[in-house]
Amino acid sequence: MKEKKSLLESTAFQSILASLICIIAGLFVGFIVLLMINAKGAPDAIVTIIKNYFTYPSQAAAMKYFGNTLVKTAPLLLCALSVQFCYKAGLFNIGAAGQYVCGAAASLYAALALGCPWYICVLLAMIAGGVSGCITGLLKAYRNVNEVISGIMLNWIALYTTNMLLTPVKESTSPYTLAVGATNPSALLPTLGLGAFFSNNKYVTIAIPLSVIIAIIIWIVLSKTVFGYEILATGYNKNAAKYAGMKEKKNIVVTLIIGGMLAGLGASFLYLSGFEQWSVSQASVPGMGFNGIAATFLGALHPIGTIFSSYFIQHISSGGAYLDKQIYPSQVSDLISAIIIYLCGFVLFFKHCINIYNMKKNHFDKNAKGGKS
Repeated sequence: MKEKKSLLESTAFQSILASLICIIAGLFVGFIVLLMINAKGAPDAIVTIIKNYFTYPSQAAAMKYFGNTLVKTAPLLLCALSVQFCYKAGLFNIGAAGQYVCGAAASLYAALALGCPWYICVLLAMIAGGVSGCITGLLKAYRNVNEVISGIMLNWIALYTTNMLLTPVKESTSPYTLAVGATNPSALLPTLGLGAFFSNNKYVTIAIPLSVIIAIIIWIVLSKTVFGYEILATGYNKNAAKYAGMKEKKNIVVTLIIGGMLAGLGASFLYLSGFEQWSVSQASVPGMGFNGIAATFLGALHPIGTIFSSYFIQHISSGGAYLDKQIYPSQVSDLISAIIIYLCGFVLFFKHCINIYNMKKNHFDKNAKGGKS
């Protein structure tokens, strides 16, 4: 008769436990940094980062800013899924940040310059992100150019091209693009109609449930379809996949196109909600694509786990905005995210330690039973 596995031997539980270790360690190191800056206020500061919108005494205000956190979680989740989908094929899509920028450029230009409705803007954002991913995929598949190198180069090309493209649709007195709601209301994503629940937060749109649905679809595709099996096989061993008759080059290109489309879609989910405006003077790539790396690894490279990890990363990032700026820089929350990203590289090590513990425990239990008999 098969022995029942303990909870600690479950792969899913090990992934959750390893992620929790990363989170706790990241928060602990962040707390040490806060202590070094100002020891007296450090306990309150780390609590503020963790509480985020719960720092508001009014429930209405808390729910409003909870909605804001969800608004920014949706694009982060899609960037995380972009990185994750490509990683399953053995590709590190660091170019998700540039694909996100391409999506922002296409959606905002279509909304502000061409007057397109929201669904056309979303479609164009996906196409723009997909084209960017396709370039990386073609270079990788047919010229063996490392996707990290080409992705980083394309990130900056996308940024400065976007700045130039959106300059004609910026406000005359600021570097920010025109407000989508005031210029072309038809380009705004439909709201969820939950204004009463989120205290009239107009930014809570269909992007939030759609991003979760897309995560579920990605999980189904990867685990239940032939295409998903081929993607995973290509990631495990490209040469073996080719020997088995799979078109490994096509899989690489298609995977990066889908990854680009996901990142581009994420940008449209943010900018077409009206929550943010693009600054044509910015000289750095938005961090959303890079934060997606943290979210996907913290979610144990599982689409469902990534839903929760994306929310957590956005939660602590937003929580940093409530720190006392006269004492602490808001970038402390970014530091914590960066530490968590670093520690995510040790997830396999943590799992290995858990497995060693299980082996020793099982060996001890067997010896104990043998001694009794």
